[in-house]
Amino acid sequence: MSFARLSVLSAALLLSACAHQTPAPVQVVGATPPPPVAPQPTEQPAQPAGPVLDGDHASARAQDDLNPDQPAVDFQSPEAQADLWQRIRSRMQLADLSGERVQKWENFYARRPDYVGRMTERGGRYLFHIVQEVEKRGLPMELALLPFIESAFNPVSQSHAKAVGMWQFMSATGKDFDLKQNLFRDDRRDVLASTRAALDYLAQLGRRYQGDWQLALAAYNWGMGNVDRALKRLDAQGQPRSYALLRMPTETADYVPKLQAVKNLVLRPQDFGVELPALANHPYFLSVQIDGDIDVELAARLADLSVERFRQFNPQMNKPVILAAATPQLLLPYDNAALFVAALEAHRGPKASWTALQLPKTMKPAEAAKWAGMSEADLREVNRIPARMNIKAGSTLLVPRTAKRDHDVSEHLADTAALSLAPDAPARRAVKLTVRKGDTLASLSRRHGLKPAQLADWNQLSLSARLKPGTQLTAYVAPAKKANGTRLAKAGKTVKGSKAKPVKLAQASKGSPKRAKTKG
Repeated sequence: MSFARLSVLSAALLLSACAHQTPAPVQVVGATPPPPVAPQPTEQPAQPAGPVLDGDHASARAQDDLNPDQPAVDFQSPEAQADLWQRIRSRMQLADLSGERVQKWENFYARRPDYVGRMTERGGRYLFHIVQEVEKRGLPMELALLPFIESAFNPVSQSHAKAVGMWQFMSATGKDFDLKQNLFRDDRRDVLASTRAALDYLAQLGRRYQGDWQLALAAYNWGMGNVDRALKRLDAQGQPRSYALLRMPTETADYVPKLQAVKNLVLRPQDFGVELPALANHPYFLSVQIDGDIDVELAARLADLSVERFRQFNPQMNKPVILAAATPQLLLPYDNAALFVAALEAHRGPKASWTALQLPKTMKPAEAAKWAGMSEADLREVNRIPARMNIKAGSTLLVPRTAKRDHDVSEHLADTAALSLAPDAPARRAVKLTVRKGDTLASLSRRHGLKPAQLADWNQLSLSARLKPGTQLTAYVAPAKKANGTRLAKAGKTVKGSKAKPVKLAQASKGSPKRAKTKG
């Protein structure tokens, strides 16, 4: 059996040069499988638009050989050469919205043409696939523009409320729509899976609110429960059910106007002083199906891509090894997919240097490293184990392959893998720290005698993460010292035998804002 087989997926294709030849026809398999945003968008780093197709295209031959019965895509056809932006414009359905909020966001984009240019260029990789999926479901084409306002088309984006991916799914909502989240993958970052889930969710909301897409979009941002309660208040007041009349957070009140501003930008880019990048109306990615585990570094090398570039196309992968049982398909640029298939067939060495095992008992990292036959530093790094934490029994660890454990990870373990940690008791105990206005990890750590790196590790944050007032972070502090046989009370909790009053480590002010993002 061939280790890999190709299938074209309906992702987006961005043509960025005219000097290259137009590719030959290839076989296609359609990709049917696959929140709130801060009022002022944070610009995401610009990413390369993707490779330009050259004139050789050995991948066309591989595609024909592997999928001879599938319909072909002729990249030279008038349909394929058409303007994808025009296709989007011609299928917009939603009633236009106007007002001060729309104008505010129009002004925001008009003042930032460079940001808009980078955002639209990045989105060009994915728009063809999204447009195809929107049309397949009969949804308004404006929904294809939602990732502009959710994540600036960044598949690895994470909000302050821990919504993740291009479509900004909260963990629970993602699970409701079959987006796997475990040690080895986070499908909220998967371009195809998250698009499938987001459009399924939006279609469900459209039905729930009987085609009122303003209410449906408010629910996507704020949560169905919140919108339903706001509508009940309108019913009790005898008022019509209208998005404009909802009592909602500022973020949700801005959500539909912000989408309208992006719609206006796509319809009339000249009014905003921007030039949209040319997008051709045909696919961008090829999908390579793998049937064995393979290291990320090896896969990238065989595809003639840097690891960074490889991960841009496959952002859902969390570890240095790709598990066939968890991620059976890779997305690769057209020509690189052909290189990958040929190089993989010719490869004679081992394909994966990692496997996974479940810990038989609770261990300290040093003990677990000895059991796994690796250094403690390597164990901590590859499994992301912070300092002063023990690993609980039953946890799944990524470990080096050996002659005695040279096996691919099973489907069951790939789907259920979890890492459970516990403080290295009795050295530390958990307390909650409440973020105040203006706090950073550095200032919050300094206030409570902690190290910023520790606080970041405990809460899975980057050192530069922005903290929202009212958010609670977990810290692990030393147990209270004994004085005259009595333990002192600390961290807002009293201890039996102590007459000391509780001391709160942090307290949010009464005016601390609540997070609007409650999707899931």
